Amino acid sequence: MLPLDTISIGGSFNKVRTMYASLFALKNAGVEGVMVDVWWGLVEKEGPLKYNWEGYAELVKMVQKLGLKLQVVMSFHQCGGNVGDSCSIPLPPWVLEEMSNNPDIVYTNKSGRRNPEYISLGCDSLPVLRGRTPIQEIQVGLGPCGELRYPSYPESNGTWRFPGIGEFQCYDKYMRASLAAAAEVTGKTDWGLRGPHDAGEYNQLPEETGFFQKEGTWNSEYGHFFLEWYSGKLVEHGDKILSAAQLIFEGTGAILSGKVAGIHWHYNTGSHAAELTAGYYNTRNRDGYSAIARMLSKRGVVLNFTCMEMRDEEQPERANCSPEGLVRQVKMATKSAGTQLAGENALERYDYGAYSQVLGTSRSDFGNGLVALTYLRLNKRLFEAENWSTFDEFVKNMSEGGQNTSLSESDTSRRNLFVGFVKDHNVHEKGRIKVASL
Repeated sequence: MLPLDTISIGGSFNKVRTMYASLFALKNAGVEGVMVDVWWGLVEKEGPLKYNWEGYAELVKMVQKLGLKLQVVMSFHQCGGNVGDSCSIPLPPWVLEEMSNNPDIVYTNKSGRRNPEYISLGCDSLPVLRGRTPIQEIQVGLGPCGELRYPSYPESNGTWRFPGIGEFQCYDKYMRASLAAAAEVTGKTDWGLRGPHDAGEYNQLPEETGFFQKEGTWNSEYGHFFLEWYSGKLVEHGDKILSAAQLIFEGTGAILSGKVAGIHWHYNTGSHAAELTAGYYNTRNRDGYSAIARMLSKRGVVLNFTCMEMRDEEQPERANCSPEGLVRQVKMATKSAGTQLAGENALERYDYGAYSQVLGTSRSDFGNGLVALTYLRLNKRLFEAENWSTFDEFVKNMSEGGQNTSLSESDTSRRNLFVGFVKDHNVHEKGRIKVASL
């Protein structure tokens, strides 16, 4: 992953010479390519249909010159206020103006807090953007942070802190109208008046709420109705966007992927509260990832999942985490649905333990193996001598299919390296890289 501010707020290519040296080093280490966020707030900043691609075009030429591949993330959310966000890139000013005129086009919680990070899926098919719907011309990505989820745990201004359960985001007028319509179909019109009244607040724990506690409302007839509707709207939203994307990229040879968040806290509880508020109807009684995997499979889209580097033993006991259990479940769900699985590390890691965990989860011993891995992130720390040495060895092991999960404590061959599974073994051997000279 390239830095979030690879393209400046003015639309120009940042730190060109440093980027060239960094990409040259990655190429010589055997890395296949790089990923860049294409920010809606930069490209269509000046007004509807007024696009500025100059900075990105310069980057594409550099990547092409070095013989690397480019993974493009169409980022239609704001940058800033989430884990790892090192800069601030808001949505286009004209979109923010529309949000100001009609605040209901953004996600809203039960207390009326608006989240301008992303446009609410409640208005997917409504012409709320100066005559256009959010789906037209793929004006939105899959969700906040580019992930198919609701913005249930916003970190900006200290609203949410780990391991809080988060809050349901269904209180803008468009979502409320959809809920009311769904309730009317069931003959329980009172169920459509609002979301759960006993679901607590952002930073509470499951047992502190009536909805998420051990035998809480989540497991009642009403709970099943609400969670089916809430999660179903999310899957429907993803399907609409990917359907539009298929039409746009048809015949280009581009491989499409959709990102799903690795919400591992409270996974070891009955309700899986943090997953529920994010829109994943995954509980002790129900697999919430199969429906997502089937939707992506129908569209021929790769499921991109995070937290591949995390271990259960590293997590705080009070959070009831199980990133390993969650990854295993997603691997099985994608295998059953016939969906390819790609991965990312959720947090910046440069240590042997994290790399070994990725190597282990990349294999197909249990469920799907990974068809690709995107590493977070290209920065100065990666090129520190010890970190680069460890990364280099990790890349070598990934090229061998992740079979050797124990990384060497010393710098080894540094040859024939490739991130991902290499099927073409006719890769030219590379010479040693002197990172200190960059």
